[in-house]
Amino acid sequence: PVVAAGAEIYAAQCASCHGADLEGEPDWQTRGPDGLLPAPPHDETGHTWHHPDELLFRITKHGVAEAANLQGYETKMPAYEGILSDQEIISALSYIKAQWPEAIRQRHDRMNEAQAGAGR
Repeated sequence: PVVAAGAEIYAAQCASCHGADLEGEPDWQTRGPDGLLPAPPHDETGHTWHHPDELLFRITKHGVAEAANLQGYETKMPAYEGILSDQEIISALSYIKAQWPEAIRQRHDRMNEAQAGAGR
């Protein structure tokens, strides 16, 4: 149910930039004429799975600049605080993760476990 809800949230809130198939915008690693980076893919070709859940949640809720402590960083991605509930953010992220190949999901799970262990 969480992933199914996340699919609907992703389609409504994320797909217009990150792609219906999580493919991102073309040439996503090159800044556009406006100086901003295009939306990255959330599939296995992107870097989403290189970040722990906690950071992905903070990026989605508070925006990249605040979540990553990058003062003055500009992006087209809005912060979803006040737009999506915490559970809706978790659902959308769960949907994204459910689309990754098993090996990447396992690697991501190990990263989350390592981070959780480091925080103790």
